[in-house]
Amino acid sequence: MRARGMPDWYSQNIYLILGMVFILGALASTCAGKTRSRFSGWVYRAEDPSVFWWTVVIYYGAGVLFIARYWFS
Repeated sequence: MRARGMPDWYSQNIYLILGMVFILGALASTCAGKTRSRFSGWVYRAEDPSVFWWTVVIYYGAGVLFIARYWFS
């Protein structure tokens, strides 16, 4: 059941949109060498590589999960 006033394309494709946002954000973070961390602000690949890569992996994982949710729903 969709909410009142919400277009059909939005309710059907929100998981695909969110998945692509997370994947593109992770890709941009990988290329730039810095990413946003929830607890410590910006994390740089050269300064703290383990935290950087874990954060990027979480972004990629979230993107894959959202796209899988879209694909299998």
